[in-house]
Amino acid sequence: MTGNTEKIKLKLAKRYAKEKRFRLYGISAIAVSIAFLLSLLINISVTGFPAFQQTYVNIDVDIDSKLLNLNSQYSEQDLFRANYSKVIKQSLKTMFPGVKGRKQKRALRQLVSKSAIYQLRDFVINNPSVLDTKQSLWFLARDDVDVFMKGGIDRSLPESDRRLKDFQLVWVDKLLAQDRLEKRFNIGFFTEGDSREPEQAGIKGAIVGSLLTMLVTMFMSFPIGVAAAIYLEEFAPKDNKWVDLIEININNLAAVPSIVFGLLGLAVFIGLFGVPRSVPLIGGLVLTLMTLPTIIITSRAALKAVPPSIREAALGLGASRVQTTFHHVVPAAMPGILTGTIIGMAQALGETAPLLMIGMVAFIANVPQGITDPSTVLPVQIYLWSDSPERAFTERTSAAIMVLLGFLIVMNFLAVIMRKKFEKKW
Repeated sequence: MTGNTEKIKLKLAKRYAKEKRFRLYGISAIAVSIAFLLSLLINISVTGFPAFQQTYVNIDVDIDSKLLNLNSQYSEQDLFRANYSKVIKQSLKTMFPGVKGRKQKRALRQLVSKSAIYQLRDFVINNPSVLDTKQSLWFLARDDVDVFMKGGIDRSLPESDRRLKDFQLVWVDKLLAQDRLEKRFNIGFFTEGDSREPEQAGIKGAIVGSLLTMLVTMFMSFPIGVAAAIYLEEFAPKDNKWVDLIEININNLAAVPSIVFGLLGLAVFIGLFGVPRSVPLIGGLVLTLMTLPTIIITSRAALKAVPPSIREAALGLGASRVQTTFHHVVPAAMPGILTGTIIGMAQALGETAPLLMIGMVAFIANVPQGITDPSTVLPVQIYLWSDSPERAFTERTSAAIMVLLGFLIVMNFLAVIMRKKFEKKW
């Protein structure tokens, strides 16, 4: 008897040891996953945070009407077409009188962003009285100067290994000594569209394009997906081969790679129906196809979770099947339906592959005003910037990823809140 007891205790000890090891494996797996996630987020944050600051350079601009080719009887159109580039070049030469040679003169002009021409033009048009005066103005610095100010260029490297040459570093040191270089919050990152010049590039166009595309997706996928789920769950005949075939295809479509939906949109919407490329309308239609299986499956699960007693009670009191469904079952299942819809929309917001197939990879500088205007979306904007060779686009890529992650976190957080607030326990 004692021997049997010892064997049982030994078996129990082994069982408990296995359970402890299994728990340890689970905790270790979670810890490793969190470590990788934190490492990724920290890397993105460290790389992207500098993009939220931008370097500005102060220049004493002599706004000479002769350099602008203006006579005494100028019009507003003359001010618009004046040669502001020549004024900025001359102002830089005045600040650095020792600059000689074509190469150094060209490098001197590259201290200031090309947007300085348009900024000066708008300043003069809005204030014509500044003509023939000297003004101290702040302009965007070029991307190489901006990267240097943020510590992205090591001046101890050989001259051939860095973007800024020795004579350019001398100019930058002089500007720093005179307090003519400073970093400010990069408001243009959120208020400007895309640009070939990194210091001018912003994500406003991509954000607006994403919102318009998501609106099209929402208004198309939500009613169609919920209606399909209601029919399949509440009204479709059971044990019907056609219904079974539809259900199998819906489940299979949920696992189809997203690029396939892009090919389908390219062939059907663009090739067959002639919908314009690279517009939120076609993007929303393609993402609707991709999102529908997710919404249908989650909506059916929410409808199935409603207790049968609610249906039986409504039918027992004389309600029709349609009244029972839309007055009692659907309102009870709506929290789950909305949660699944938001999760599906969040998945669509982060998609890139299907949108590349329908031409939303094009360079779009203007902010779209409607669903038929050319546009891009945040994931595609990130893809475009990640392929750019300029160092300044690297930080903007990470910053755009941070903004996209922020949208995704907010959408998933909203889904959790709605689930908790409207969830009913049966």
